Amino acid sequence: MAAARTTAEVHLRRMADVLDEARKDPSDAVPPKSLLLGLQRLVPCDCACFSELDVPTRIHVNEQETPYDNWANIGGDDGTLDGYWRWRHQHLQCLWVAGPHSTPEATQLTDYMSLRELMNLPIYTEHLRPFKVIAAVALPTAPNRTRVFQFLREEGKPFTDHEMTTLRLMAPHLYGIYQDAARRSRPAVRLTHRELDVLRCVALGLTTPEIAEQLVISPSTVRKHLENVFGRLGVSSRTAAVARVFPEAEAV
Repeated sequence: MAAARTTAEVHLRRMADVLDEARKDPSDAVPPKSLLLGLQRLVPCDCACFSELDVPTRIHVNEQETPYDNWANIGGDDGTLDGYWRWRHQHLQCLWVAGPHSTPEATQLTDYMSLRELMNLPIYTEHLRPFKVIAAVALPTAPNRTRVFQFLREEGKPFTDHEMTTLRLMAPHLYGIYQDAARRSRPAVRLTHRELDVLRCVALGLTTPEIAEQLVISPSTVRKHLENVFGRLGVSSRTAAVARVFPEAEAV
């Protein structure tokens, strides 16, 4: 029992060290660049990555990954994400990640299907291969967007209960570190109250006519406000504007 307690204490210390290192990371990256490397040490995998994806526009708002030699071979023969979008409905874990999350949550792909089932699906042959096992920590975000840490293994052995417990314990702290980094990197933005109202509606997934109805203004006025917002922020899309002003879900 003493040895078990000592082992647990050592692991908890390692977890705390990863979090401390990320909190002190001077980089401007969101989340801090050291975090993925630290997580990969805690939960060994071939690659760890973080991504934020706007589903309707298929735009990757934010991407990070640890070094991996074979990225060029991921995503099918042409190295694109066409296979992902074509077969995304088969990736049940991915659909879970894209659902609403009021708190950070952790899961792994084998919770949804067996390895045999996965390897017989086009989502594996056209996109995921050679990764057979994926653990994910989904963070809260705005509707129609995903914000997730992923841990990918080529070997078909699932993540252990100990490893998944580590991710579940780390999850709220990962979200806090993400929020702190997002706040530090957020540029000073001077928008009018009405421009902010319009952008909040955009972040909720409302269309131009829906925003007009919600705010009791004309669609042309909505478009003019968005044009002004894009100019002030130096962006060219709704997704980029929302990501710049509301990097955290609760800010919407």
